[in-house]
Amino acid sequence: MNTQSLLLAAVFFPIIGSCVVPLAGWISPRLRNGFSLACVLSSLCSAVCLLPSVFAGDITSVSYSLPLGFNFILTADCLSVFMAITASLIGSIIVFYSWGYINHYKNQHEYYFLVTLFLGSMMGIVFSGNLIFLYVFWEVTALASWRLIGFFREKSYVIRADKAFMITMFGAVMMLMGFITLFQQTGSFDLANIKNALGTTPAANLAVLLILMGILSKSATLPFHTWLPDAGVAPAPVTALLHAAVLVKIGVYVYARLFIATMPIALPWHTIIPVVAGASALISAGAALIETDLKRIIAYSTISQIGFIFLGLSTGSEIGIAGGLMYILMHGIAKGGLFLCAGIVEQNMHEKNITKLGGLFRTMPITAIAFLLCSLSVMGIPPLGGFFSKHMVISGAIAGGHPVIAFVFLVGAFLTILYLLRVFTMVFLGDPQTPTAEEGSPTMVISVSVLAMLSVAGGLYINYISTPIEYIVKQMVR
Repeated sequence: MNTQSLLLAAVFFPIIGSCVVPLAGWISPRLRNGFSLACVLSSLCSAVCLLPSVFAGDITSVSYSLPLGFNFILTADCLSVFMAITASLIGSIIVFYSWGYINHYKNQHEYYFLVTLFLGSMMGIVFSGNLIFLYVFWEVTALASWRLIGFFREKSYVIRADKAFMITMFGAVMMLMGFITLFQQTGSFDLANIKNALGTTPAANLAVLLILMGILSKSATLPFHTWLPDAGVAPAPVTALLHAAVLVKIGVYVYARLFIATMPIALPWHTIIPVVAGASALISAGAALIETDLKRIIAYSTISQIGFIFLGLSTGSEIGIAGGLMYILMHGIAKGGLFLCAGIVEQNMHEKNITKLGGLFRTMPITAIAFLLCSLSVMGIPPLGGFFSKHMVISGAIAGGHPVIAFVFLVGAFLTILYLLRVFTMVFLGDPQTPTAEEGSPTMVISVSVLAMLSVAGGLYINYISTPIEYIVKQMVR
C-alpha cells in the first residue's frame, strides 16, 4: 500500500467497519469482538507504516474538492502519526479488555459499534487538514461518547450522559464560531492555507478564545470539568477511553495542532492558559484527595494531569512542548491501566467506595501490582515513564518564564502522590472485606498487565521515545 492508501485506511477502516460490527455480531459474538479489534488494529498498523515516511520529512496528503469551498483533506505528519499511534494502541488494548468485561451486559452490538466508531472518528480528527471536517469528526466523538456514558440506561446515568453531551456540545459550537472567525481573518478553513496566510501574525484573540472554549470543554478543564467525574457511571473500558488517550486527549491534540503547529497566538495567552491549567490541576487534585468513589478519584486525577499537558504545550519552550507530547503518551498508558484495574475491582466486588474495600492484594495480586505500577507512573516516580514527562513539563514552565506556575504544579504533583497512595492503601492493603474477591477474566488481566509493563518500559527505554518526540517538536515549531 502507498502512503495515501495507508492514510485512508487509518481513518475509514474503523469508521466503515463500525457499521459492519453489528452484522458480524448476528453471526457470532466472537466474530463481532474480533472484527471490532481488527478495525482498531488496522488504524494502529496503518499509522505505524506511515512512520518511515513522516520521519523522513515527507507529508502525506489526500484531498478532495467539495462544493462551497469545503475541501476534504487528510494529512499525515509527525504529530498526527504520533497521536494516531498513541490513541489506537491504547484503544486496541481497551477493546481487547472489553471482551471479558462487556460480555455480562446487554446491547453488546451497540457497544462495539460505538467504540469502533469512536476510535475511527478520533483518527479523523487527528489526520484532518480542514477545520470543518475536524469539527464534523469532533461531533461524532461527542455523539458516540454520549451513548457510551449512558450505556447502562439507568435514568441517573442517562442524565449524566446528557450533561456531558451538553457541556461538550456547547464548547463545540463555540469552537465552530472560532473557526468561522479564523476564516474571516485568513479566508480559508484549510490548515495549510491558514498557516501560510498568518505567517508570524497572531490569530485573532476572539478566535483563540472561542476555540479554547471548545478545547477546554472536551478536555474537561476548569471551568468545564464537572462532566468527567460524572461520566464514571459508564462501563470501565468506556471510562478508560474517555480518560486515557481518546476523548479528553482530543482537546490537547487540537491545541498542539492549531496553536503550535499552525498559527501563533498573542503572548498573553502563554500566561493565561498555564494559569487556567494550574488552577484546574490544583482544584481537581484536592477533590481527588477527599473523594471516596474509586472511579471519580481517577477522573479527578485525569483533570489534574490534563493541566500538566496544557502547561507543557502552552509555555512556548521546546522542552515543555516535548514534555506535553510525552505526557499524552505516558499518561494515556498509565491512566488507561488505572481505569481498567478499577473496572476489575468494581465488577468483582460490586463496590466503588474505597472505604468499603480493602485487602484485595491477597486475592487480586496481578490487578494490585498493575494498579501500583500505573499509579507510580502517574505520580511521576522514577524510573517510570511518567517521571520524565512530568520533569520536562515543569522544566519547560521554568524555561518559559513561569516559575510560580511551575511551583503550583509541583504542589499538584505532591497531591497526586497523596491521593493515589491513599487509594492503593485503602483498596489493596489492610484486611480483606470479603473472601470471594478474585481476579478478572484472562483478557482483562492481560490488558492491565500490558499497560503496567508499558508504563515501566516507557521509563526504561525513554531514549527511544524522547528522540522522535524531540524531532516532532522541531517540525512543529520551525
